[in-house]
Amino acid sequence: MNKYNGVLGIYNCQGAAWSTAERKTTFHKTNSEAITGYIRGRDVHFISEAALDPNWSGDTVLYSHRSAELVVLPYNAAMPVSFKILEHETYTVTPIKVLAPGFSFAPLGLIDMYNAGGAIEGLKYEVKAGAELSELEAGYQGEGNLVAEDKIENLSTEAVAVVSMEVRGCGRFGIYSSVKPRKCSVGGDMVDFAYNSESGLLTLNLDAMPPADQKVHIIEVEV
Repeated sequence: MNKYNGVLGIYNCQGAAWSTAERKTTFHKTNSEAITGYIRGRDVHFISEAALDPNWSGDTVLYSHRSAELVVLPYNAAMPVSFKILEHETYTVTPIKVLAPGFSFAPLGLIDMYNAGGAIEGLKYEVKAGAELSELEAGYQGEGNLVAEDKIENLSTEAVAVVSMEVRGCGRFGIYSSVKPRKCSVGGDMVDFAYNSESGLLTLNLDAMPPADQKVHIIEVEV
């Protein structure tokens, strides 16, 4: 567990074992097929403690580090997994914060590191008032009816919310956002970002360590 998310590791260790005689990991042949199972957001113990909302629904996002895929898992939903012998995967699991109807957010961290969320030192959500939602294509009909093809955007001149994060280190920083951000900044300076509208994965680059007089980068995302 980290402050704002957790890590889940899945391993198929069949065919490998620690030899007390040779004092090293040894390998042996096995005829076993791939193992299959299911994972849930709540498989990370105490994941609810990482949610800043006391009324958190239990919904999470899972980022798989080997496949670089992002999946939204509603509470009690399970994702099937299958691993051949000696295969593995590491997932960053983050509670989803609902900012407003149709606007959801979940920071992942430095996604080229297995413990991505360990870089996040601070997280603050500031929800604004008076923003409009627009309906594109099928339109927004409520959280439970939002389908992948629906697009939500803020037509107001004001932001729906601003999310501030304090981040240690440098590298590629990943976020789940259900909508494309209006803008992103690091240390008050606007930065370029990439956004995948299908998965909701938002990435931006922290090209260097924080300035010498600071311990963290201040990242702000406006939606």
